Amino acid sequence: MRTFQGRKALVTGAASGIGRAIALRLAREGMQLLLVDIDGRALAEVCNEALGMTEICLPHVCDLSNREAVHALADRVLNEWNGVDLLVNNAGIVFYGPTHTMTESQWDKLLDLNLMAPIRLTQRLLPSLLQRDDAHIVNMCSITGLVPGGRFCAYGTSKYGLVGFTESLRAEYGRKGLGVTAICPGPSLTKLYEAGDCGHKNSIPRPPAWLCATPERIADVTLSAIRWNKRKQLVTPMAHMVYQIDRFFPWLMDLVNTFSRRNLPWYLGGRRKPKSSSNGHSPAAAAR
Repeated sequence: MRTFQGRKALVTGAASGIGRAIALRLAREGMQLLLVDIDGRALAEVCNEALGMTEICLPHVCDLSNREAVHALADRVLNEWNGVDLLVNNAGIVFYGPTHTMTESQWDKLLDLNLMAPIRLTQRLLPSLLQRDDAHIVNMCSITGLVPGGRFCAYGTSKYGLVGFTESLRAEYGRKGLGVTAICPGPSLTKLYEAGDCGHKNSIPRPPAWLCATPERIADVTLSAIRWNKRKQLVTPMAHMVYQIDRFFPWLMDLVNTFSRRNLPWYLGGRRKPKSSSNGHSPAAAAR
């Protein structure tokens, strides 16, 4: 998709962080926007800001972990908008902590939002997208969907699945003119973990700023990846480094994961000693 002006986009998780930055960047390009989030107040603020740059920006408040809510959103897109040219599946949540302490309901909610919502929304909109010239799907994945790490099991599982879904769609429909891209950021300056299920909110460690990408940087990389129809786009040097180490030196990554919790800082795969928590979960920094 080389041209954005006047075309239609749907962005989920658009009220804050990376989704907000992508929405505003698309508004600056002149796209007509339908923005989705569970936080209605923050979403309205983003829409008001976007309307200073584009003619149409509508909010849609819903919980994407709910199957019926996803179907209702898809119906609105098809019936009121006659489909969209760009679908950005960005909404997500995180669990960070010992996997053995997770409940089944926590697994269900995380997988429903991070993996099944993009699958359901894409499945409903796919016939319409295939009828449009130069349409595109962007799935916001993560470096944790390419490289394993401890205490990220549920989140990593959802992102590994989303990367696989993205690349399989591209393999199947790329020859039909549909662009499909997986964006895989490393650490980012978002509030993903503050909003997630990570134990004590006041003890969340944060990575050094020089290791992180801002939401605006990720948005710029995302638009470039759309323009050039990239298959997979990593963000930040750290993400590239860790990905290459895991590809070519998996034994080294095993060593990092084995010894990192005590001997390495959290941003090289380890963690700081958490404060005591009644639910056994420890917090993390926002490595998306």
